[in-house]
Amino acid sequence: MTPRRRTRTKIKVNSLRCVAGTPEPTFVSYYFFPFFVQESDFVDTTVSFLFIFTSGYIAFCVFYNLIFAVCSLFKSRGSIKDHFQPARIALLIPGYKEDSVVVKVAQCALRHDYPRAFFDVIVIADSFQKKTLDELRSLPLKLIEVSFSESTKAKSLNAAMKTLDRSYDLAVVLDADNIMEDGVLDKISQAFRSGHEVIQCHRTAKNSSNVVSRLDGLSEEIGNSILRKGHNVVGLSSDIAGSGFGCQFDLYREAMQGIDGISEDKSLEIELLRRQVNIHYLFDAVVYDEKVQNQKHLLIQRSRWFSAHYHFAFKYFFVGWQKFFSEWNIDLLNKTIQHTLLPRSMTFLAILMLAFFAVLTGKSTLLIGTSVMFSLMTLAMALATPKKFYTIDTLHAMAYLPFTLVTLIHAACIAKPSQKAFTHTPHHDLDTDRQ
Repeated sequence: MTPRRRTRTKIKVNSLRCVAGTPEPTFVSYYFFPFFVQESDFVDTTVSFLFIFTSGYIAFCVFYNLIFAVCSLFKSRGSIKDHFQPARIALLIPGYKEDSVVVKVAQCALRHDYPRAFFDVIVIADSFQKKTLDELRSLPLKLIEVSFSESTKAKSLNAAMKTLDRSYDLAVVLDADNIMEDGVLDKISQAFRSGHEVIQCHRTAKNSSNVVSRLDGLSEEIGNSILRKGHNVVGLSSDIAGSGFGCQFDLYREAMQGIDGISEDKSLEIELLRRQVNIHYLFDAVVYDEKVQNQKHLLIQRSRWFSAHYHFAFKYFFVGWQKFFSEWNIDLLNKTIQHTLLPRSMTFLAILMLAFFAVLTGKSTLLIGTSVMFSLMTLAMALATPKKFYTIDTLHAMAYLPFTLVTLIHAACIAKPSQKAFTHTPHHDLDTDRQ
């Protein structure tokens, strides 16, 4: 009698949970897929496939960052030779409602240690106050006033390029809050005379007054290591940072034609790479850039960046592969792949989420894999971080990283690939005495 009772109990349990002959469902299939309880093999196979695909994608994001972080430890390719003839430079400073900073930035640019006869400071003023315009007119610079129903930086730059003659060798673009260190224009000129048509300077934080600006500055420097120096070391094009770069004047005029959206720097970069123009990174040409100082402005800025990320990932994915197979355009393919990667902070979040599900499903191999990925991603960030950031202030700022991560998740959720409206990030009157 006893054996019979045991048999009945087993059959009863099995009848509630799965079809005879099939394995018992896992935690995920039993609790998250109740309608497929009788198909646990199918559910478990599907879940396993999704885990494998997701793990592979995240692992690729990790190794991409790690490889170029390691590369950034080596010396960049391409020698810069000394040339006595300075290039003639149009220094473009576009601004939208930048009344609080643009006058001091223009004054700093005019004092720059480059032969005065070989560069012009050109301020492109969109929606400036009359007082600001009067102050700018009193300075020895070229002031170009523009106005649009929907303002973008690209529209301002294109409007200015149409009014300028072709006597310039280089167009150098600064944001209205950027300050150049001594010698930047000379270094850009030397690189140009050495054969580089497009030169990206080393953009770094101008301010670090609070944890948000410190983390933003740290993010910029990690990007400099991975996306710019690391790429140049292996012969790939540097990323364009949005400002603090120079481009051969006629090439810039032609490449900017037809660009009028909110992500003009990424559109310009894609256009240059399609033309197979290599972008050189000048590590020792430092341009100071104001970092966001609160979570609200970080949300505005990052939602704009995420929108551009989504847009270019969808628009150029197949174009990049087609150009690679037809023209062997490795730079454009690399940029295409780059646009499909998770942002660095989101990569950490994805790893933690994957580890959480690994615990739920009891997949010890996956849990070990996520631990390895987290360690390697941490190593990549450590290698890409300049030594000057290894301070108590940075450690203190890292404690607020979870709050910043919430803001970034919010920005990723509200961003739209089709966003066309320009969202302005305000700047403040910070210390501009860098020269």
